[in-house]
Amino acid sequence: MKTWFKKLATTCAIVAFAPSAILLAAHAAEPAAAAAPATTDADPALWVFKDKDTTIYLFGTVHVLKPGLGWFDEAVKTAFDKSDELMLEMVMPEDQAAMVKEMMPLAIDQSGKTLSSRLDPEQLKAYQAALASLGIAPAQFDMFEPWFPAMTLSVLPLTKLGYDPEQGVEKLLTSSAKKASKPVSGLETLGQQLGYFDTLPENQQVSFLNSVVRDLDKLGPQLDKMVVQWAKGDPDALAVTMNESLAETPELGKVLLWDRNARWADQLKARMDQPGTVFVAVGAGHLAGEKSVQDYLKERGIIAKRVKY
Repeated sequence: MKTWFKKLATTCAIVAFAPSAILLAAHAAEPAAAAAPATTDADPALWVFKDKDTTIYLFGTVHVLKPGLGWFDEAVKTAFDKSDELMLEMVMPEDQAAMVKEMMPLAIDQSGKTLSSRLDPEQLKAYQAALASLGIAPAQFDMFEPWFPAMTLSVLPLTKLGYDPEQGVEKLLTSSAKKASKPVSGLETLGQQLGYFDTLPENQQVSFLNSVVRDLDKLGPQLDKMVVQWAKGDPDALAVTMNESLAETPELGKVLLWDRNARWADQLKARMDQPGTVFVAVGAGHLAGEKSVQDYLKERGIIAKRVKY
């Protein structure tokens, strides 16, 4: 579980929108509204690289957060304000119904194979109990491929613990860019991010689902830990936390991290050929540890320097 969830929370922006899309699909209840907490200062890591006419800021995000973290200030806000455009992993869909429409054909098993038939009796019992704990009838998901209920179970408990996709870094950056009339673009599309899960081999999808079910009660504490490390601007600690079990699933690291980091480094290098200032925001997991975006940029002759603040 640790490997799957840690990568989801800090590498795939789809997680920021999954709650709304899944709530529409699964009819789960909204969490109760809570009083606004006091603001706590946060100083996430920020990098910059530039040439004579182009500056690119590189900022790590967490896709879902609890209210009350004051991260959009100081050097981060200054860099954003200086930028002519915002570049995200993926441009956030404004129409949640449209997102569901695009997600469902991939999520539903077109062969007609049921989810319950993929699980042994013990796994099925645990899975059904997990859904029941969230007020979801197992029959609602029997038509789906394993990655979809796995993602659902990865996200819905967090909303009950106070995490809110509307508080995610990308949400605030996007709204701020629109208010300032800054163009917003994506390194990837919604279809690409969905495809990372949909094209996983069946055994990996089942492993994903079983691991989420097994450690459902650890979701909150694990994300709490990562958010603290992110807020302190400690990518080294975040890398250790996120990659504790990476050796167990190197194929997942390749799909969700390394291959994407290399592609993004190519895209950012190409962007350096155009003048201007760009604020790039991607999941913090992509900017931590070995084979990070910065590592791939370095291989391409570009040195990203940490901004001190």
